[in-house]
Amino acid sequence: MKRLNRKDFPGAKYTTRVVQFGEGNFLRAFLDWQLDILNEKTDLDAGVVIVRPLNTDFPPSLNTQDGLYTTLIRGLNEHSEAVKEFRMIRSVNDEINVYTQYDQYLELAKDPNIQFIFSNTTEAGISYVESDKLTDKPAISYPAKLTAFLHERFLHFSGSKQSGLIIIPCELIDYNGDALKKLVLNYAQQWQLSDKFVSWIENDNLFCSTLVDRIVPGYPKAQITELETELGYKDNFIDTAEYFYLFVIQGPQWLAEKLCLDKCNMNIKIVDDIKPYKERKVAILNGAHTALVPVAYLAGIDTVGESMNDPQILSYIKDTIFDEIIPVLDLPHQELVDFAESVINRFKNPFIEHQLMSIALNSMTKFKTRILPQLLAYQKEKGVLPKHLVFSFAALIALYRGIRNEQNYSLQDDAIWLERFRSGWIKIAEGRGTLADLVNTILSDNTHWEHDLLSIPQLAETITQYLAVIIEKGVRPAIEQCGISGK
Repeated sequence: MKRLNRKDFPGAKYTTRVVQFGEGNFLRAFLDWQLDILNEKTDLDAGVVIVRPLNTDFPPSLNTQDGLYTTLIRGLNEHSEAVKEFRMIRSVNDEINVYTQYDQYLELAKDPNIQFIFSNTTEAGISYVESDKLTDKPAISYPAKLTAFLHERFLHFSGSKQSGLIIIPCELIDYNGDALKKLVLNYAQQWQLSDKFVSWIENDNLFCSTLVDRIVPGYPKAQITELETELGYKDNFIDTAEYFYLFVIQGPQWLAEKLCLDKCNMNIKIVDDIKPYKERKVAILNGAHTALVPVAYLAGIDTVGESMNDPQILSYIKDTIFDEIIPVLDLPHQELVDFAESVINRFKNPFIEHQLMSIALNSMTKFKTRILPQLLAYQKEKGVLPKHLVFSFAALIALYRGIRNEQNYSLQDDAIWLERFRSGWIKIAEGRGTLADLVNTILSDNTHWEHDLLSIPQLAETITQYLAVIIEKGVRPAIEQCGISGK
């Protein structure tokens, strides 16, 4: 069986216009996949040079396959139909290791065809390392590496306006474009670079903040023999991803034309502010996960997919999203509904096994950021408590009891929360405390919640009421007895 390469599998090759920091699975099944489609269907003509930002030889370089690899997209489409799509990605032209090919890295900065820089160097990548210097080959941090690249380009093109770049980070931090630009300017000051360079960064380079969304499981090790037989070639870089994807870029509308988005229907949005889209994702996708976990797990379910095959739990989470989360979000209603429907399909994806207990990590913080804002907004707007979200709060407290079907399980969270729950449940078991005491203790941590939850009318009482039924009868009977939908 032939190994994937451009000689045996000839096809289109595109002009290098993109520098991509990061060789990982996510960018290859997200950004490079999107560029490949745009290259095929429009005149974008954007080839990619990947810069490996860390000094490692694992995984091997994509150059071993001439930049070619296969994506396998699997999941449920907009019509809830199972989808399985292979695509040979031809958008990557080269991969360089900045640690062993630094001169080649700086030469890349002098290429007049380069227009874009994308990155995903993990959340820790956009960071400041005080010891980084311009003379390092290379500097440690990604922003310092980028500053050196931009400075080389500035010098080569004498600071011309046309040589400025569009810089689009994909790291999962708030307003990542702003954060990256700030660090580049910090290095420019620390390295005492010219005022003209600083002005060029400020005025002629565009830093765009983004929101990225796609689950990318990556290399399908367990199925590789079967998949390579189906493909008819060997590929060491097969990259699997879910069907859904979303790329929201905060920037000027001319960027849509620059990316040829007017010529191809892609789920890439150019917006004035990513905040509403981030709130939508956190509230609907992440919020639904966090609301689902304690209810489904205590109902005897272990994965998100199993939850979606359970009529009672599916009904519960749908009503949570559509009746209590969407009504308090500030985006067009139909757009929210469409996104919510895609979330349900993502949860149902039979190709991804998402363990509920992996989502349960640090649930107390997740509840504060993902659920509490909608709970409070609903209560303020409607004058009543959102019963599904409050029920999930009660189930979360029950989850931290650490017992399911008379079997113990462990949770991972900040030590202060684990100890607070441990001692609270022990006091209840020994008759030295009540469920109301535990609920009041949890709600009284104003520093954590950043709100006085005990002042919310009926919140503590309702959580205590729901919690009592959950402990006495179990989650499933509690859903019915407490008047929570679930059938």
